[in-house]
Amino acid sequence: MQSSGSNPQLDKNTLRRQLLTQRQSMPVEQWRLFSQTLCQQLLDSSLWQQAQTVLAYMTFRQEPDLSWLFLQGQDRGWGLSRCVGQHLMWHRCNPLDPQILKKGKYGILEPYPDCPELSADEVDLILVPAVACDRKGYRLGYGGGYYDRLLSSPGWASIPTVGIVFERDLLEQLPTESWDQPLKAICTEKGLFSAKAVL
Repeated sequence: MQSSGSNPQLDKNTLRRQLLTQRQSMPVEQWRLFSQTLCQQLLDSSLWQQAQTVLAYMTFRQEPDLSWLFLQGQDRGWGLSRCVGQHLMWHRCNPLDPQILKKGKYGILEPYPDCPELSADEVDLILVPAVACDRKGYRLGYGGGYYDRLLSSPGWASIPTVGIVFERDLLEQLPTESWDQPLKAICTEKGLFSAKAVL
């Protein structure tokens, strides 16, 4: 489903800039509080409780910070991604261990290549970072297409996905394109809910 307007990509770029500016202007104390509240919403969800191995991300540009979730979920297996060419490579690692992380090409912390690799059949849940999400499960990312490529790949498409955004970045509808992959659920500091994708 495409948005009204002749150029969805232009709409996405404009919206991305606006939302990133707004998010990065959030007071630090509010960001920390909202992040911890969002983590608690995840902890209370059945998706989390049923998962043993969870893919996550290291916060960047004042995304919701998952550090509290990492602390509470030390009985889980964790995976973090590394950008390799046009794709994400996932590695099993402890996100609380700074010695196994380094800055990647986008300035985001990622695991060293010698951390054990994770395949799709080992993963129970994917926590997906976003600039914004909408109520149908569509996500506005950073423009690289990494998650859309991942989630359209065999084996990965069936794994539960949760878009992680603050409530202010949960929109009614985003401009979409044919390759956009809707997520199964969205989590904000206000709660976790199933997306209502129209396929």
